[in-house]
Amino acid sequence: MLIGVPKEIKVGEARVGLTPSAVVEYVAHGHKVLVETGAGAGIRADDDAYAAAGATIADAADKVFAEADMIVKVKEPQAAEWAQLRPGQILFTYLHLAADPKQARGLMESGVTAIAYETVTDSRGGLPLLAPMSEVAGRLSIQAAATALQKPNGGRGVLLGGVPGVQAGKIAVIGGGVVGTQAAQMAVGLGAEVTILDRSLARLRALDDLFHGRVRTRYSTLEAIREEAFSADAVIGAVLIPGASAPRLISRDMLSGMKPGAVLVDVAIDQGGCFETSHPTTHESPTFVVDGVVHYCVANMPGAVPLTSSEALNNATLPFGLELADHGMAALGRDPHLRAGLNVHGGRITHAAVAEALGLPFEAPDQMLAA
Repeated sequence: MLIGVPKEIKVGEARVGLTPSAVVEYVAHGHKVLVETGAGAGIRADDDAYAAAGATIADAADKVFAEADMIVKVKEPQAAEWAQLRPGQILFTYLHLAADPKQARGLMESGVTAIAYETVTDSRGGLPLLAPMSEVAGRLSIQAAATALQKPNGGRGVLLGGVPGVQAGKIAVIGGGVVGTQAAQMAVGLGAEVTILDRSLARLRALDDLFHGRVRTRYSTLEAIREEAFSADAVIGAVLIPGASAPRLISRDMLSGMKPGAVLVDVAIDQGGCFETSHPTTHESPTFVVDGVVHYCVANMPGAVPLTSSEALNNATLPFGLELADHGMAALGRDPHLRAGLNVHGGRITHAAVAEALGLPFEAPDQMLAA
């Protein structure tokens, strides 16, 4: 199979779909890899590094899209990219379609088979291709909150860890999954006072065991969220419903009860955001203020650390990518966890949560693949 790696064109995105070491693995499996020139610039991997790994260098993205059997990316295709996709081609990347009806329609019209990293599953019910970027985003969320809380950036002027004799900053983390856990670990490490809210009692018990009393855990109700948001210096939105739009947990009305200069970090912004007042921002202009509350809503947070992020992502995606390269569409029939990643095929939406979020018909992947 010919694997294509275009350069990412989303604003502020410096990650790359395949690192040179991943290219070596594909070549070792007998596949060809076509990499757009400059695709690895964000991770300091030049064209010579990719050529040494066995890739062929393409002088433009259109050559990659025209020739590749499978396109491997990081972020969802932009309009100029989905227009170049075609029937019989596989797209393997993050999609986040529930919050992006235009992209969904573009992929459906292209006829491409689109497999989303964020809905691929594992035998434990986890999301193994989302997890590494969730880990990065969770850790970055605390760095973002700490920076936004500084007075020159519009924040309250609070140092999260405090100093002797001065109370530490208060962090409320909504969601106790991968993002929330990583955020809490970073915040605790800085010396902040941390509360995690979640609707799973089993998860709250596990977090209690993990942190040995260094964080407070609280069952997530609307009233609990309200109380914690009003007392916090920063709130981390870390909720996830796989494939679906994020629930809106903090309304605009609630902002008036928050501390002036408090910070909201919406890690769920890729899925539409979990705060009513959220809208996507970029690394170049990451924050905005609504009713005195600073919002950080960068839609590709891990892109700020592309070296770490690209390596972590490739470590997770490589086995699944090789499975697709080795077996083509048959891989989806062989592996139910990879099949769970199928979001679009044959012009139809093949993931139930995505279809529901978009208000579009759903066709089960088993039926589509058997046709």
